[in-house]
Amino acid sequence: MARKVTYWISTGLVAALAAFAGFNYLSGSPQSVQGFAHLGYPPHLRILLGIAKILGAITLVVPGFVKLKEWAYAGFTFAWIAAFVAHHIAKESSQYAPLVLLVLLFISYFTRPASRQWQPKAATADWGQRNGRHLS
Repeated sequence: MARKVTYWISTGLVAALAAFAGFNYLSGSPQSVQGFAHLGYPPHLRILLGIAKILGAITLVVPGFVKLKEWAYAGFTFAWIAAFVAHHIAKESSQYAPLVLLVLLFISYFTRPASRQWQPKAATADWGQRNGRHLS
């Protein structure tokens, strides 16, 4: 039961914060526009990340789509590592915020129930059997 609560709290926080950031990016708030310009990023990256964060947040909380959830976890991981590096290079005080989000993301990933996990080994074994290959 504690694992389930931990999963939903961490996933809920990640999804809410990602969705909030996505809406912030897409609305063109002065803070997000100035932040992207300060880091030297092109304006269209803000739009792309805004869409990706909203879609990723939705993907993490809706049931099903387990393979897509893996992509969402990977996308958030890459985005927040890149955000940490960018803020660190710019010597900003908020440089550790992406690492906090990354920790929450890892907690969500490692506490998720089996129904929300992709099982690639079964697919690989099935592919090998269909093609006359033995994967042992």
